[in-house]
Amino acid sequence: MKRLLFLILAFLPCMAFAQFDTWFENASLRVDYTLTGNDKTTQFALKELIKEPYWSGSKTNLIDNLEFGNYIVKVFEPGTDNLLFSKGYQNLYGEWVTTTEASKVTKTFEESVIVPFPKKNIEVVLYRKDWEGRLIEGLRLPVSPDDYFIRTADDLGLPVYDAWIGNPDFTKAVDIVILPEGYTQEEMGKFVKDCNFFVKSLFDYAPYDRYKQSFNVRGVMAPSAESGCTEPGDHVYKNTVMRFSYWTFDSERYCMSTDNRDIRDLAGQVPYDQIYILINSPKYGGGGIYNFYCSSAASNSFSGDIIIHEFGHGFAGLADEYYNDDTYGDMYNNDLEPWEPNITTLVDFDTKWKDMLDKKTPVPTPREKKYEHTIGVFEGGGYEAEGVYSPHMDCLMKTFQGHVFCPVCQRAIERMILYYSE
Repeated sequence: MKRLLFLILAFLPCMAFAQFDTWFENASLRVDYTLTGNDKTTQFALKELIKEPYWSGSKTNLIDNLEFGNYIVKVFEPGTDNLLFSKGYQNLYGEWVTTTEASKVTKTFEESVIVPFPKKNIEVVLYRKDWEGRLIEGLRLPVSPDDYFIRTADDLGLPVYDAWIGNPDFTKAVDIVILPEGYTQEEMGKFVKDCNFFVKSLFDYAPYDRYKQSFNVRGVMAPSAESGCTEPGDHVYKNTVMRFSYWTFDSERYCMSTDNRDIRDLAGQVPYDQIYILINSPKYGGGGIYNFYCSSAASNSFSGDIIIHEFGHGFAGLADEYYNDDTYGDMYNNDLEPWEPNITTLVDFDTKWKDMLDKKTPVPTPREKKYEHTIGVFEGGGYEAEGVYSPHMDCLMKTFQGHVFCPVCQRAIERMILYYSE
């Protein structure tokens, strides 16, 4: 029996590779689309299909069983329920609809998803989760690999800096592309140094320090016309390559961009799973959205902590564990279990870190000194002081005081590293 089980497990990766090779080639299909809406309605619309030269995702883990995020892309064999590929994600629009502004105006955001490029006809379907957690189909696209309207991505001829190559086989690694925001041509040397600082910061923290050979980090050296970053609250406006701006959603430290096309065109110059934007600014700030992109100021005294915190959002889907930020309205339906692995409403706690709790630890766990180094269930997290719980009294997803991820966040990060690299 053990031998039979071993043979089955050994055969599964071969089956996954066979499925990839049957349906996909070593390139990516980028689906550019728009989301238009407000806090009540959302509409998807196709903008463009682009063929990019690399597929850097796993060839074995094609189906995303976690389905983190409130948005999901799925690829089907046409006319069937045969699921070939799926991936969960978040986006900037999904955050914006929780703000007060979304109750007053309607806006359009440009977004992208990446799937393996097909060898034969497929159907790409985009979904969003509604407030009750139901999966709503937003856009269904029949795609033929011979469609002459699929644009081939432009080779921009930009230099690439290999900041760290842990595994040359990028289908078995976490590939991070770093993009420079607000670095002029004369400041490309500084960008290289900041890429090196990013790598050092990443591997200074557990569990990344144990998986150096599972990461590749490349910088695309794209100069901006002006140095720095736009700061509307201070009436500072810069001409930069990706148009990032502090004061996103009227939050001074939130620094993001709605310039999706330029971000994706630059990222697609190299193999990538995760996009990280380094902002040439000393001003504290940044942002991170799961399977979308992350950003952070490169010249702040807290830059190392900011990098690792924001990458926790973008890479592992970790939620903020602080609960004193009123940027957003109701982020979570407390009658549902949130998808983020480090917060819970206790609706379905068995799927979270219940297995890591000591049986003597009370649930909920009081925020008392005797529990400060204990895995528990502490009320407060995800911007909400009540009804949402986090696993530790402090963590890099809450403050920078301890400079460490709690064990629950470390496990979530490790699982994601293995998802990409095994």
